[in-house]
This record gives sequence, structure tokens and C-alpha cells, in this order.
Amino acid sequence: MPKTSHQFFYGEDHLTSGIALKIARGELKGVLSEEARKKIRKSHQVVENIVDKGHPVYGINTGFGPLCTTKISKEETKILQSNILQSHSVGVGEPIDTEIAKLMLILKLQSLSKGYSGIAEKTLDRIIWHVDNDVIPIVPCQGSVGASGDLAPLSHLFLPLIGLGKVTYQNETINTIELFKNTGLDSIQLGPKEGLALINGTQFIAAHAVLVVEKLHSCLSQADIIGAMMIEGLQGSVKPFFRELHQLRPYKGTIHVASRVKSLLKGSEIMEDHIDCERVQDPYSLRCIPQVHGASRNAWLHLKELVEVELNSVTDNPIIINEELTISGGSFHGQPLAMAIDYACLAASEIGNISDRRIYLALEGNSPGVPKLLMNNTGINSGYMILQYTTAALASENKGLCFPSSADSIPTSLGQEDHVSMGSISGRKALRVIGNIEKILAIELLTAAQAFEFRKPLKSGIILDEIHKTLRKEVSFAEKDRVFAEDIEKGIAIIKNNTIIKMANKIVNREDMSLTTAFSSEFETY
Repeated sequence: MPKTSHQFFYGEDHLTSGIALKIARGELKGVLSEEARKKIRKSHQVVENIVDKGHPVYGINTGFGPLCTTKISKEETKILQSNILQSHSVGVGEPIDTEIAKLMLILKLQSLSKGYSGIAEKTLDRIIWHVDNDVIPIVPCQGSVGASGDLAPLSHLFLPLIGLGKVTYQNETINTIELFKNTGLDSIQLGPKEGLALINGTQFIAAHAVLVVEKLHSCLSQADIIGAMMIEGLQGSVKPFFRELHQLRPYKGTIHVASRVKSLLKGSEIMEDHIDCERVQDPYSLRCIPQVHGASRNAWLHLKELVEVELNSVTDNPIIINEELTISGGSFHGQPLAMAIDYACLAASEIGNISDRRIYLALEGNSPGVPKLLMNNTGINSGYMILQYTTAALASENKGLCFPSSADSIPTSLGQEDHVSMGSISGRKALRVIGNIEKILAIELLTAAQAFEFRKPLKSGIILDEIHKTLRKEVSFAEKDRVFAEDIEKGIAIIKNNTIIKMANKIVNREDMSLTTAFSSEFETY
């Protein structure tokens, strides 16, 4: 099959978080090449041969977990696979986001298409149909302990293959039986090992991790920009961002952040205006942006690299090497991602923590020319006082969510699975923390822009000036109290839509290519 630029070959091409998201969002089409189909058919035939010969192989002709010594007859092997999907569908809680469920399908396709799972070609074709037609199974958010695979959520994910469960179809939630009536499809008869291959794996954890990679990257990029705007508003020093300093302690993230912020402050009249001021040094929330933001960047880079390994791995069990060699191992264990997601969760929380400190700093009124609470006529007006209450609440909530889920393990499966990763909880929790960070950054953007206003008629560098103008189209300067919740909602929308990132990149490409290095590196791609 000749490949086009809009295609991704499952099982052959290298999958990244960005590519997975493009497939999920319809920007790229995932297909099976003939080469991949050959490997899939060969692996499936190996399983069929094992069943015919009758030698006990875990998950093919034996029970599961503590029932691994129970032999299953050739006639019952297909019933076994259907039963495992039903018995393991024990998820509870609200359904996960449709995009996460769709990512799970995509990531499972990549893993199964490598030809080590014994899955049937027709089963993969049906999963691809679900992705291509945006018919996404309903998956409850709770129930996985993140080892022996994400068993419960993956079972719910694949119930529609056998005519059970629910799906979203044309923006409605319907039973799979109703879907079959509308589309003319019918249930699939799963063959030996297929049910186990479908539910063994880390795709629930990994799908959450893909979104953590994307959303945390967005927060990190915007935190640098907003932090630079706050430096302008409070007339902080540019010296802590000099390369000469960071070459002496050369962490990748620190150097990257310092370079970005220094580029954002380039050409600023505001910074030039106080070059000979008497202030010796700034508080840490300004001065240590490279170290704090940079440490979180390093954590993000670590997660990105591990997720990329996971997306291109086989996380099934047992693994079908050939007819003579099947290996029952532990590649389904979520620990490699669980620990990294917990690390990223902490990294995200710290971005919100230092952002809240900068907001507080802006309200103190200790920077010449910037009034207390960012408003001239206070007393009758509370100014921006209470916005920081919200960021304090969000930052505190995040601290409570930073306890690492991977630090816990509760034995399951009658002790057969006596150490589990809890990585599914890590993923859900990290996204919740990042959601709070988006809100904190939105409030810092509003306060930084308010402080920024008091520096007029002095101009900033071109990027921050344009970003300030863009914000002012949505949120006006506040001369007196108003319902700030409305401003915050607009700020959150700006953060979620990556508006200021798009603006910064547009200006970099248009105006000054010397800035490009600071806005592109391994920290800017995924």
C-alpha cells in the first residue's frame, strides 16, 4: 500500500504523543499496511496452532490470574475470551473524556499491530472502523490498578466488539445493539487469546499521559510568557536570565527557560527604564523562574521520552514470539509511566505554586509605580485582592493531589498480582492538577497585564506588547471593581486555546528569526 502524507502505519511507523493526538483529532489517518497484516496473520496462526496441539499456554488455553493452572478445552477457548471482557468490565465513576477513550483505541492498535499478540486481523479492522467513524466506547474512569494492564477500562473499551456496552455515536450515547441496527454491523467472535490481548496493556495510563504531555507543555510555555510579562509589570531584573549564569549550572530546562524569557524581554523600554535603579535583587518568584520553570521542564521532558517508548511497545501478556516461545512476563505493568506521571504532576503543581507567589507579589504595591492591589482607588474598591484567594485555593488543592499514586500498592487477584502501579490514578490526578494550573495562569495573566498597564507609555518588547494588546481585546483594564469571575473565564479560555503561544510563535516567525532558537528545541516538540 503506497503511503500518503496523511497516513500513519500502525505497527510500523513511530508513534509520538503529537501523532496520536493528530489521529484522534482527524488530522491523520491510521491504517494497516500489508506488511503489518502479514505479521498479524502469522502471530494469530501461531495461537491457533497452540490451541490445536493442546499444550497449556497462559491466557490461550488456561484461565487467568489465579486460575492460570486451570486448563481450558479447545471448544471453550472462544467462550473464555468473550467471558473475560464481560467479567472484567467492572469500572465505576463518570465516563472518561471521549478523546481519551479514542486515544486508548489508537494506542492499542499500535501495540497489537506489531504482531506479538495473536490478535485476528478482522478484530483490528473493527477497532480501526471505530476510530475512523468516531464511534467511541463509553469507559468509566475508575477501576484500574495499573498492573496486569488497565483491565477494567480496557474491558469496557472493547465490549462493543461483542455487542455489549455503550458508545458515543453522532454525539449521542447509545447501546451497542442500537449501533448495530443503525450501521448493519454485527458482533465479532473473538478467537483464542484475543480477549486477553485486548485488555492487557497500559493504554488507559498511556492515553492520560499523552494528554499530560500536551497540556503540561502548554502550561509551561505560557508560564514563561506570563512570567516575563510579570517581570515587566514589576520592573524586575533581566540579569538572572543571562546565559553566562546558567552555563555554570547547565540544566537543560533552566537554560531553555532563561533563553526564552530573555528573548521575550528583548528591546523593552520598560526594562531599560530602570537599568540603574537601586534594587539589588528580586524575590525568588521572579529571580528563580529559570530554576523553577526549568525543573518542571526537565520533568516534562522525562515524561515525554518515556511515553514515546510506551507508545511503541508491546504491553500484552503473554507475548507470542513464535510457536516454540511464548513468554508470560510483566510488560503490562504500569510502573514506568506511573512514577513519571507522578513526577510530572508535582512539576505541574510547582508551576502553579510559583505563579500564585508572583500574583501575591504584584498585589503588595512594593514596585514603584504599581499601586497596592493593582488599583489606584482602593478602599472603596478591593482591586485584585480576592483573585489571589482563588489561586491560593487552587495551589493548595494541587498540593493535596501531589501525593504519588505510584507509592501505593494493594495486592489483587488473590495475591497473584501482588504489586500494582496505581498509574491510572496518577494519570487522572495529573490532568486534574493541570486543569487547576490553567486557571492559576489565567489569573496571573490578568494581574500581570494590569501591572503592565501602569508602565505606559513605555513599551515592552514586541512579543509581550502584542500579547498585551490581544488580551485587552477580551479583558479591559480595571479602574474599579467588577465581577472578576467573568474576566477569569475569558483568561481561562485564552490559556486553553493557546492564544498567547500562537501569538508569540507568529511574531517570532515574522519579525526576528534570532529568537527562533529560544522557541524551538526538544522542549517544544512532542
